[in-house]
Amino acid sequence: MDTRSENLLSIVIPAHNESAGIENALAVVNNVVASCRTQWEIIVVDDGSQDGTFDTLRQLAQTDTRLKGIRLSRNFGKESALLAGLKAAKGDAVITIDADLQHPPQLIPVMVDEWTKGAKVVDAVKRSRENDGLFIRTRARIFNRVLSKLGGINVQNSSDFKLLDRKVVSTIVNELPERQRFYRGLSDWVGYPHVSIPFDVEGRVDGDGKWTLWRLIELATTATVSFTSAPLRIVTVLGFVTLIFGFFVATDALVGWFQGRAVTGFATIIITLLILGSFIMISLGIVGEYIAKIYEEIKRRPPYLVEEKIRIDED
Repeated sequence: MDTRSENLLSIVIPAHNESAGIENALAVVNNVVASCRTQWEIIVVDDGSQDGTFDTLRQLAQTDTRLKGIRLSRNFGKESALLAGLKAAKGDAVITIDADLQHPPQLIPVMVDEWTKGAKVVDAVKRSRENDGLFIRTRARIFNRVLSKLGGINVQNSSDFKLLDRKVVSTIVNELPERQRFYRGLSDWVGYPHVSIPFDVEGRVDGDGKWTLWRLIELATTATVSFTSAPLRIVTVLGFVTLIFGFFVATDALVGWFQGRAVTGFATIIITLLILGSFIMISLGIVGEYIAKIYEEIKRRPPYLVEEKIRIDED
């Protein structure tokens, strides 16, 4: 017996300055979800947009009772917007999808089918990124590979386009208290039954990409620090490398002294100081990143602040 009509499906869409395309995105998602033969709600989290994104949501919600909205007081970042959406979602299953339609909504029925078969997490993984530039593809490939190797989690070609069972959502929201979050990593770390579905990244329908290089570096740092302590071991490795280098320099100096030849002092000292200084600065930087994340956690500030809601907590 098909029980999908008795289930509630929540669609969480983080949005930042998406006024140009949010109406079209919601129309496409609504049309696709309607084919799933289930009840649904759509929760759009406006991550501090400076355009008319939330005004558009307010107007659309007047005629669409399934549409809900959350407006954050400022731009807290996509990870915080996703967390706000997950907390507000009431569905038996929750799908997170981008507002720019680069995640193809046509995969939603397939994800729901896999969920009804027993999967607790359905990952949409990127099969190709032809619409991204060479630099973006290379950057993503290196980051995913390094984090997967060091962190013990599988984020190869991963995306934020996922379906999570209610049990997984409750675990991520209620039992994982960290404020510096990496959603892709957490959804894999929880370890519930996973199914992967490949997809091709679509081009943006409206507007421009919102990820800057600096924001991506911040996300990569948070992900690395959150899931592995391997960079701290680099400090120890650099210490041994310095020790070995110093041993060879000292040996060369002693051999030259015993042989009665001039010891090449100035150049050797300068090179040694440069190498030692570089190793020390790298070590301090690595340790500093971990201390900074600890500092952010112990302040216990909320990961986001809500300014306004549409049809949230009314049910």
